[in-house]
Amino acid sequence: MIDLTSNNDHHLFLDAFLLGQRRVRSLIEEDPDFYPMYTKDGKWRHDLPPWTYWCDGFLPGMMWIFAASDLEEDEAAWWKEQAIRYTAPLEPRKHDGDVHDLGFIFMSTFYRWFELTGDPKVNEILLEAARTLSTRFQPKGRYLASFVSEDSMFIDVIMNVGLVFHGALDTSSTVLMDAAMQTCLTARRKLVRGDGSVAQEGVFDGATGEFLRQSTHQGYRADSCWSRGLGWAIYGFSNAFEYCGDARLVLTAEACADFYIHHCPSDGVPFWDFDVPHNGDAPVDTSAAAITASGLFKLARVIPDITKGHLYGQVARKILRTLCEKHLDTEEDHQGILRGGVYHMHQKLGVNESVIWGDYYFMEALDEALRVEEVLP
Repeated sequence: MIDLTSNNDHHLFLDAFLLGQRRVRSLIEEDPDFYPMYTKDGKWRHDLPPWTYWCDGFLPGMMWIFAASDLEEDEAAWWKEQAIRYTAPLEPRKHDGDVHDLGFIFMSTFYRWFELTGDPKVNEILLEAARTLSTRFQPKGRYLASFVSEDSMFIDVIMNVGLVFHGALDTSSTVLMDAAMQTCLTARRKLVRGDGSVAQEGVFDGATGEFLRQSTHQGYRADSCWSRGLGWAIYGFSNAFEYCGDARLVLTAEACADFYIHHCPSDGVPFWDFDVPHNGDAPVDTSAAAITASGLFKLARVIPDITKGHLYGQVARKILRTLCEKHLDTEEDHQGILRGGVYHMHQKLGVNESVIWGDYYFMEALDEALRVEEVLP
């Protein structure tokens, strides 16, 4: 159970946010036009195996966060210039129908660009990416298929479906709305368990759409709860509810959040899988914590129960406090922001390293916390 005892966090969060800006600025200057994924020995590398290409939006996404934050006009303009420079080359992926990750790539970049400027040409790129992602929808099973195969659905998809919701609402497309809604409802039924834990993957019969089993590629077991997947669920279902208002989705986000709160170590940062055997010595995953913190802030905003929303906001702050106090990578020769992330445990990729999505959601959550006018006790 997470300990919510706290002090004034404002300066702690601001210092971490400024460290993030310095690290991103240094990367731009030292290794221009490079899109990192995870570090090795604290350094971003060009030659590390990717498993799949889903991370290019997170570095420019941080630049967009900085550009929209409370900065001097000249500094904000510089961040916007860099964000456009790193975002524009990603446009061709609006036609990449081979992955389920277009939401990660486009919502962190082109959507933030569109939010900041209202440029209709930027929105057209978003809409094309949404249409491309929707082609992965499997009508018989009623889900967006993962990059692995058409009979596979990942919990990660719930983070990407926001792109399809955006396309549906902007164009009044019932086809896109149905694909987004059915994906969420299928994930709710097949990947979220009765106790609020989640499976990473659902496997379906490709011919009939019948659900066959839960599985995993990155979790400890098929029936375990992979920590980053739980973070995706908390964030993704909260985000989906914000788009469509279907109460079933916010109830699912609540169930997942409650599982996290009641099964996480008291400092708010989970082991890489909630079911991995350990004596306190298993690797944690700070990226799962950062995703969850940002997701809890989102859930706190949209949940009808104000009292419970206040609790989720407190938990998000506790997670951020722990990340700032225990997991900031302050080594001068290191390049990431948060240490202690995990990419792929079984393939030994990015274990106890900085991972770019962890840094992104950490900056997003800090930005949200710093925007709150009244600092919670």
